[in-house]
Amino acid sequence: MQDLQKRLDVLRGDFLKLYERLGIEEKLKQVSDLEKQVAEPEIWRDVKKATELNQDLANLRDETEPFVLLKAQIEDLGELMEISDESMEGEFDEQISAMEKELAELKKALKFQGPYDKNDAIVRITAGAGGTEAMDWAGMLERMYLRFFEKKGFRVSCLEKVVGEEAGIKTVVYEVSGVNVYGFLKSEHGVHRLVRLSPFNANNLRQTSFALVEILPVIKTSDEVVIDEKDLRIDVYHSGGHGGQGVNTTDSAVRITHLPTNTVVAIQNERSQHQNKEKAMEILRGKLAQMQMEQHAATIGELRAGESAGWGQQIRNYVLQPYKLVKDTRTGYEETDPEAVLDGKIDGFIDSYLESMV
Repeated sequence: MQDLQKRLDVLRGDFLKLYERLGIEEKLKQVSDLEKQVAEPEIWRDVKKATELNQDLANLRDETEPFVLLKAQIEDLGELMEISDESMEGEFDEQISAMEKELAELKKALKFQGPYDKNDAIVRITAGAGGTEAMDWAGMLERMYLRFFEKKGFRVSCLEKVVGEEAGIKTVVYEVSGVNVYGFLKSEHGVHRLVRLSPFNANNLRQTSFALVEILPVIKTSDEVVIDEKDLRIDVYHSGGHGGQGVNTTDSAVRITHLPTNTVVAIQNERSQHQNKEKAMEILRGKLAQMQMEQHAATIGELRAGESAGWGQQIRNYVLQPYKLVKDTRTGYEETDPEAVLDGKIDGFIDSYLESMV
């Protein structure tokens, strides 16, 4: 029992250090303050503000609840061990092992120290050249990420989607919310390459397809990324679509071009021109912030056109034929079960990338 008590003491000490380092006590106070704010009926007079506060509250709860739960488990087990005999050693050993694994998971939060790691993320998937093959590959990546988001408990909202004529997608844009979402997903930013026997070729020839995955931090406030208004061109046009009651017939779609970098963002899914403009600016801020990190620029004004990673950075190969292997070109991490990876098992790639950046 003494050895188990020592393990528990070490576990408690490591947990408290992490608890303090991540400022969990202060975040719990923020949770309490936000709960009081959202409980006030008047707050819903400003629906946008109320929605943002509820989102902040949900994210903080997701972040702090595992710490609250583990803290209670450690305290409860310590009290139980003091009044129990050696017949309980096996059960205590299992409980401590489970809590050690949980603490190891919580320690991953230390890897999210980047300027936008705690932000939500915009995920944009675009098919490369190659017609139906590339669009099908983009659709496979969309499914992979949606499965991963579901496993992680992330909240997902589709902002834009253009489907392929025969299969897959031409492009899709999602906004993903949760704890450290951008920190988790930033490893996926770049070109993804697929090698397989073509299901769309009569001769069943081997085919190579490419898709671009862009991961952008969600930056809601203009003071985080300052953009000069004179650097923007804003165009308004008719929303497209397949018809029906949900299609706007007014000029509500918005295209914003950042002239110095020739960065273009277009949004048409929202119900009004104002909402589309607001969402397009949010995505533009994320794009420019991503470019700023890639170019190591001190300000947005220093950004240079045509020097972001774009299609030039191939980060991962998915080979289904003549052998089966998924390999990250940056870290060397690989998996020999592509089907599992394409079903959302990408944690190993993300973890290896985060570890390489520490």
